[in-house]
Amino acid sequence: MKPFLLLATRDDDGPADAEYEAFLLRTGLDERDLVRHRLEAEPMPEIDLDDWSGIMVGGSPFNTTTPQHEKSDVQLRVEAEFNALLDRVVAEDFPFLGACYGIGTLARHQGATIDDLYAEEVDAPEITLTPEGRADPLCEGMSSPFRAFVAHNDAISVPPPHAVILASSKDCPVQMLRIKRNLYATQFHPELDGEAFAHRQAFYADHGYFSPEELPQVQAWTRAQDVSQSWAVLRNFAGIYGRD
Repeated sequence: MKPFLLLATRDDDGPADAEYEAFLLRTGLDERDLVRHRLEAEPMPEIDLDDWSGIMVGGSPFNTTTPQHEKSDVQLRVEAEFNALLDRVVAEDFPFLGACYGIGTLARHQGATIDDLYAEEVDAPEITLTPEGRADPLCEGMSSPFRAFVAHNDAISVPPPHAVILASSKDCPVQMLRIKRNLYATQFHPELDGEAFAHRQAFYADHGYFSPEELPQVQAWTRAQDVSQSWAVLRNFAGIYGRD
């Protein structure tokens, strides 16, 4: 099978490595079949789409809505590289799945409005599949509603007019979307379980998602949540798009 490519941007080894392990677990792929490249560490490599089954993008400490003059040189480079890649990915309708930071990256490229109107603190909200979501193969095996972990400082307030909304929640109308036939993105984290998310929270306690002194209580709550239905997104993506 041609491998999948995971494009990552986390600059701390702890959460970066844990994210990779979570993607391996939830896709069912091994390291040979899910190749990671850390964009915060080095520029995006030359990517021949014919060499890959698909591309995945994880979360990030970067915020899409950070004013341009406040973005680091690394963030500006990463955004430019993603824009150039998405020009090709969208044109070819190449299999793509972005989670959290990945939805902002894809949606902004496609003309969405992204702001802090629907930002969410650490939560596991009920998310409902739309009729289009219930019919989409990437959501096969998922109940509706289901719960999934979220924590983001910005989100889509106006989606691209050609996007198909696959899932929504009360406090965030665009939890999952599709562009064309093969480009997907989720606002929620389909790779996380409670233990993995609690581990990540320790590294981002001062990023505005909750008060740092609340970390022990937030982690305890997180570990008690059942978000297993959300994992189907990654399992289905790997199963549908893996190719020889």
